[in-house]
Amino acid sequence: MKTPIALEICVESVEAAIAAERGGASRIELCSALYEGGMTPSYALMQQTLKHIRIPAHIMVRPRGGDFFYSGIEFEVMKQDVRQCKALGVAGVVLGLLNLDGTVDVERTRELVQLARPMQVTFHRAFDSSADLMQSLEDIITTGADRILTSGGANQIVDGAEVAAVLQQRAAGRIEIMIGGGVKASNARQLFQQIGATHFHASLRAPVPSPMQYRKTEMGVGAETERDYIRFTVKEESVRELTGLLQEAVCAAAVK
Repeated sequence: MKTPIALEICVESVEAAIAAERGGASRIELCSALYEGGMTPSYALMQQTLKHIRIPAHIMVRPRGGDFFYSGIEFEVMKQDVRQCKALGVAGVVLGLLNLDGTVDVERTRELVQLARPMQVTFHRAFDSSADLMQSLEDIITTGADRILTSGGANQIVDGAEVAAVLQQRAAGRIEIMIGGGVKASNARQLFQQIGATHFHASLRAPVPSPMQYRKTEMGVGAETERDYIRFTVKEESVRELTGLLQEAVCAAAVK
């Protein structure tokens, strides 16, 4: 029996996207610079990822790291990125905009949603940074977005599970609530039982040592020198494990 569970895996490389698909993910969220919380990937990365996978790809539309209040120029960049995603034929985009007072920027979010159609639109964890989650839920619904990614306003979903459960109830089918922020095999069953959400988002990023034989450890090209010789990727077996556990949780709930 087909379960209603949807598992989205966040990736920043073609190889990770392939591993996510092979592991049973429902879709991927493609972005760059996950250490910054994710930013818009390059055109070539989007193009090559779409070439190598068949599951839907949702693209992060975020012009920079930091907060979620964007200037007029940054908003124009976001609009152009949405157009580019549409031209490539991706399934969806992921975005989030706030006002200076922490409320949802309803007007510009709605403009991006309308521009994105027929692609799906996810309002990302900018939602968790907003001043009033319950009001933000209602505001995002008015924009026409398809889903909200949330950790219940906490750094980790295990700490925001109670709030996420309330959001799931209040949404009442008007918008999808997708939980993220530390979803993994060790807590998947508990989160499903506690929140009742059927859409899950996970990165499952695993560090992999660089294959470089020569290493110049006294300097680095980034702010954190040690990161130059560590790569992060997604392992197929980790996705498969999480997918299996979520399906088991759904089947167990159906039997009760």
